[in-house]
Amino acid sequence: MRASQFFMPTLREAPAEAELPSHRLLLRGGFIRKLAAGVYIYLPLGWRVIRKIEQIVREESDRIGGIELFMPALVPEELLDETGRSGLDILFKLTDRHQRPFTLGFTHEEVITDIVRHAVSSYRQMPLLLYQIQTKFRDEPRPRGGVIRAREFIMYDGYSFDTDENALETMYQKVRNAYIRMFERMGLPTLIVDAEAGAIGGGSNEEFMIIAESGEDKVLQCDKSGYAANAERCELPDPKLTPPPIDNIPPAQKVATPNARTVEEVCAFLNTTPDRLVKTLLMRVDGKPVAALVRGDRELNPYKLMHALDGESVEMLDAATIQQITNAPVGFAGPVGLPAEVPIYADYELRGLQDFITGANAPDAHLVHVCWGRDFPEPIWADLRVAQAGDPSPRHREGVLREVRGIEVGHIFQLGIKYSQAMDALFTDAEGNQKPIIMGCYGLGVSRCLAAIVEAHHDEDGIRFPITVAPFEVILILVNPEDAEQRAAAERLYEELNALGVEVLYDDRDERSGVKFKDADLIGIPLQVVAGRAVKEGRVELRLRTDKNAERLTLDTAAQTIAERVRVMKAAF
Repeated sequence: MRASQFFMPTLREAPAEAELPSHRLLLRGGFIRKLAAGVYIYLPLGWRVIRKIEQIVREESDRIGGIELFMPALVPEELLDETGRSGLDILFKLTDRHQRPFTLGFTHEEVITDIVRHAVSSYRQMPLLLYQIQTKFRDEPRPRGGVIRAREFIMYDGYSFDTDENALETMYQKVRNAYIRMFERMGLPTLIVDAEAGAIGGGSNEEFMIIAESGEDKVLQCDKSGYAANAERCELPDPKLTPPPIDNIPPAQKVATPNARTVEEVCAFLNTTPDRLVKTLLMRVDGKPVAALVRGDRELNPYKLMHALDGESVEMLDAATIQQITNAPVGFAGPVGLPAEVPIYADYELRGLQDFITGANAPDAHLVHVCWGRDFPEPIWADLRVAQAGDPSPRHREGVLREVRGIEVGHIFQLGIKYSQAMDALFTDAEGNQKPIIMGCYGLGVSRCLAAIVEAHHDEDGIRFPITVAPFEVILILVNPEDAEQRAAAERLYEELNALGVEVLYDDRDERSGVKFKDADLIGIPLQVVAGRAVKEGRVELRLRTDKNAERLTLDTAAQTIAERVRVMKAAF
């Protein structure tokens, strides 16, 4: 491809809103352009990278028996009604001219289950692995980082269908290993972490993370074992604390705390510290209210609360319901005097705390000298708080958790019968019994990988693409287009490289050489070939984007040498 005929609108400066390195460099390099918040155009360079990522994903999926199909982005809302997901707040909703409700596909569990329930009826038709690569839509409240968190994005999603849990485990491990190969071929070093299923649901699931300072996910790793987990999921062991004696603790006392709702405000008003406060968070798990207690300097992990109750959904109660239960506005809830039908769960840490402060279930008031077991019934103990750096590891007696930041590029789930049971996707087993199909779900952010690759491979000059996903394998730079000898050498080499099947971008533009070299570094093509002054000696220069030491090649052998270098570099992946 000749650069003079290619659409490659680079920018000298990125917009101020571009905070992450990948966002800045993809904009500056002419890979993407913003159309609206969280909505991006993939320009020719970016699209070439996307297509290479897709091809890697296809090849590895096909290798394990995956079968590709393509599902509509327009999904009848009635399908999501069957699984109770039509009310999710991330859905884009619309109606047709007949006022029939639709959503834009944010993921396709319901659609694929609908396909399979009408086509698969016997154990003989499984195992089955179907996948697609398609545009998805989610109404993200805070789009971030360009294509890292977007409202419209490209995603691979695979779905497996099996007869039992053992078969699901076998398929899950096949896909897991395929993901490892995919990311290795993209040049992405991934960390596999335990994860929270979120809106997808199901059982065991793992995320593939790219460790990057700019990552939006907090990941906790044990410094002694291989355990790693997203902060949403990270377990904490029961410290088995001994309750302190309460014999000499004064009775609970109500004190006025006007306008003091937050932990900081209450601590300042009562001249105490957050670790002496107990927050009471009123939540709804599977539609029923529950109180969750954590220390004032901790954060509740709502998913842990949901799992403690074996629930399927969790959300915070609205202000009106909190007022109804506590007779107080938000900010003054406490465990003392809650209705008996509201169960109280408390984080393990609170077992070792007495004589603490809570809300008084009254406006502008708190209780001091509160003790569990005396002023309110002993709660149900559970791991409820968000894990953080310095906490003990749940997998090693001497291990401590440390925090890193990550970018999620893949998420795989063992769904079990969550969707097949809800949608009556049944099969007949070898004994003639009807059972729900056992499902797995496997997601990979294709467009997010574009950004993740840049986050993992860049320097102060621009992108440094691995050769497997680079928009071109070689960039051929004609230093002086007005020099007939240089142009002739560059034209000859361009034709020879094309004939050898090398993907080459020939920068034949009528631009200053400094601009060409800066653009070459910016867009990150791994091999740079320069037709400049050395042409007078019958040579061209070859350098790596990652190493500017030039190697001089004779013009007669340059094309073969470069083609072999490309082959060797690709084989390394």
